[in-house]
Amino acid sequence: MSTRTPAATVSCARSSSATRSLLACAVVASPLWAVVSLTQAATREGFDITRHPLSALSNGSLGLLQIANFLIAGVLLALGATGLRRALRGAPGSTWAPRLVRIGGIGMIAAGAFVMDPVDGFPAGAPSVESATLTWHSYAHFAAGSVTFTSLIAACYVLGRHFGRAGNRRYAIASRVAGTALLIGNGWAMSGGPAGTLTLAVGAVTAMLWISAVAYRSRRGF
Repeated sequence: MSTRTPAATVSCARSSSATRSLLACAVVASPLWAVVSLTQAATREGFDITRHPLSALSNGSLGLLQIANFLIAGVLLALGATGLRRALRGAPGSTWAPRLVRIGGIGMIAAGAFVMDPVDGFPAGAPSVESATLTWHSYAHFAAGSVTFTSLIAACYVLGRHFGRAGNRRYAIASRVAGTALLIGNGWAMSGGPAGTLTLAVGAVTAMLWISAVAYRSRRGF
């Protein structure tokens, strides 16, 4: 016979509802950022994803759209991390996976607040890479991006360990693949490799969407 009081039952229901709402934030964050970013990449005049990072979309007449995209997705990801913490409570990785996701969200907020300089002819009239002089807010943007990428890579690997310990080999492999995709993409872009901005975009979108997929899976358990 259950000894749970009506008040405790209501409290538990409210807690589960709040957790589902927080997880929904993480579910929505990455697809939102990816769709808005890639749609702009495909439609904004002069933008070439093989030459220009998605962050460059924060410049120009429609720059506020990408700035808002960073800020909103970052806030949603940071909130969603609380839902992940509740959903993973007691399991391996339950401390660091949500913590790293939250850091990634905060990094995205900072990346939106500090806009990188126009680059390599985008928007029209921007200086070439060779002649460009970076401003302090561009350096701040790159620092925020490094924090975001590093935390998301680490979060994916921690989730890989989580699913591996739980015996879910398929999700463990997918987590590590997502983290490796961003690790390689970021490393290739930093090395100045051909189409580095494209590989970075692919890696970032892959890792972010995987975080959303994990949040969606966790949400179904509530």
